Amino acid sequence: MPDREAVVQRLTELNEEFRRLRAEHQAHEQELAELQARPFLSPEQEWRESELKKLKLIGKDRMETLIRQNQAATSMSA
Repeated sequence: MPDREAVVQRLTELNEEFRRLRAEHQAHEQELAELQARPFLSPEQEWRESELKKLKLIGKDRMETLIRQNQAATSMSA
């Protein structure tokens, strides 16, 4: 089975959806870090924090699916 990092690298280079998901995940992570650095969050900010966590999870799940699909396709062709 191909090395996970190699699969991620290949998908980042070749798969537009994976690239987009990865960029969105990093943007959500950055915004979440900024919110979590605050000593107090307004109700709107608390909602956004919760929403960002959900968005990150959805994106990560999709990226994991793409990784597994790529690994399966690569192992079948090997």
